[in-house]
Amino acid sequence: MNDKNPIRGYGLGSVDTVMSVDAVEQAARGQADAGPSREALMALTDGRETAVDLSGLLAGYGRMEILHGLDLLVGKGQSLCLIGPNGAGKSTVLHAIYGFADVQGGTISVGGHDVTRLTSNQKLATAGVAYILQDNSVFPDMTVEENLLMGGFLKNRPAEAKQAAAMVFDRYGRLAERRHQKAGNLSGGERRLLEISRALIMEPQVLLVDEPSIGLEPRFIDMVFEILEDLQKTDGKTIVMVEQNAKKGLEFADIGYVLVSGQLAKAGRGRELLDDPEVGRLFLGG
Repeated sequence: MNDKNPIRGYGLGSVDTVMSVDAVEQAARGQADAGPSREALMALTDGRETAVDLSGLLAGYGRMEILHGLDLLVGKGQSLCLIGPNGAGKSTVLHAIYGFADVQGGTISVGGHDVTRLTSNQKLATAGVAYILQDNSVFPDMTVEENLLMGGFLKNRPAEAKQAAAMVFDRYGRLAERRHQKAGNLSGGERRLLEISRALIMEPQVLLVDEPSIGLEPRFIDMVFEILEDLQKTDGKTIVMVEQNAKKGLEFADIGYVLVSGQLAKAGRGRELLDDPEVGRLFLGG
């Protein structure tokens, strides 16, 4: 085998179905030129009040523009999953919404309010937007309880954070049993539960979730998605997610967006995109 030109692939499907990342991006790029209209995106919200609205968003890092006029719409209490090839700008969407990326044009609205120029802390404290980072964001030498309390750093009084943490422990007995243990001793699934729970301390309405399944065993992946489903269905949280396991993400989400080279190539119901042969060929390994 010649290792000088290794194929970069997604590792999905059989050897016959695996495509290189470069081939996926080339095949998908043509779809971005005829992406869905804003009216089509609005239809996917099912007439709900809009929770998150990106209009003509230009964003990136410094002078590097990653997102080129992106529109995104998700209704209150809905879930949206972003999929696409590596480098498509999926995580940059989350970064832009939360304030980690530089917005060079366009607007970001949450709950009908323009938050484009707010800082990350302002978005969390006043707009109810929380960011759940990828794995390894817990503080391993701090206890589970101390990690949770860190999530309430913007609360006006420490007592408020403690009250919110108590509600988390009432909800998730698995964490309550380990409240005095160091977070570094938790299993992968328990750490992800702690990361999600820490974001809940500020009582957000919008959860930005970055790669919830990354690094987890299959049994923990199911557990994490069950937790997210409960937060959406029971608590009415709006979820915008990036998920490298495209099949799992689209099975979970009400809405799916396919990003290619910083533009929206395709959008639809999550289950509909799962059945789309072109999406399956490019991103689902079959």
